[in-house]
Amino acid sequence: MYNIKNSKELASLINYTNLNNMISENEMKDFLEKAKELNFNSVVISPTYVPLAKEILSDTNIKIGSVVGFPLGFEDTESKVKASEELIKKGADEIEVVMNLSHLKDEKYSLLENEIGQIKKTIGDKVLKVIIETKALEDYEKANAAKVAEKGGADYVKNSTGFVAPNHIYENVNDINIIQKYAPKIKIEMYGGINEYKFANQVLTGGADKIASDQGYEIVKRYKELRENTQVKPKPITLTKKD
Repeated sequence: MYNIKNSKELASLINYTNLNNMISENEMKDFLEKAKELNFNSVVISPTYVPLAKEILSDTNIKIGSVVGFPLGFEDTESKVKASEELIKKGADEIEVVMNLSHLKDEKYSLLENEIGQIKKTIGDKVLKVIIETKALEDYEKANAAKVAEKGGADYVKNSTGFVAPNHIYENVNDINIIQKYAPKIKIEMYGGINEYKFANQVLTGGADKIASDQGYEIVKRYKELRENTQVKPKPITLTKKD
């Protein structure tokens, strides 16, 4: 299993996610305060709340991630590039763009590579993640999607929008293996159904670089309760044999 040393390290591997399209501002503030409490690697939120996150998280090193072409990915390239540019201006550090699966199905790889390349050029040194929705794809399509993302200059491949996601560790590991084989230079983020520590640990052990979870706060708090906040007093022992 993945050797998590403490809750701080665990939080650094989690992108705490809330893409609820009906969340109120006060609820988002509460979410962001929870992110501050545990110091996650990043938050992943809707474009609506990027300026708010920039304000609340200004005194932390938590990165702000947001989505483009979410959740279907069928917007044209110009729209995705413009949306990415606007998010960076508002304070986003990471852009997660959904791949156009129609183009993937039609094997229009040059169009996909060009789109990813344009977005990466626009956002510069900010992180670009390409969501490829593996649950909707055959294995060979996952391989081609990963190759296109790598060639286009993306920093990460992400397996899911969360709407359809692998529901078993073996599916997750299969996806990780495919991405590692066909796009060995790109990093991997896994999302969807990772709602408790055991599953999170299994996915990290399987080769993911980061995990995203709506339940990130609960995962880390539970880990702290079990590993760091439990006081165990050992019984006294004697090293000599009693008569």
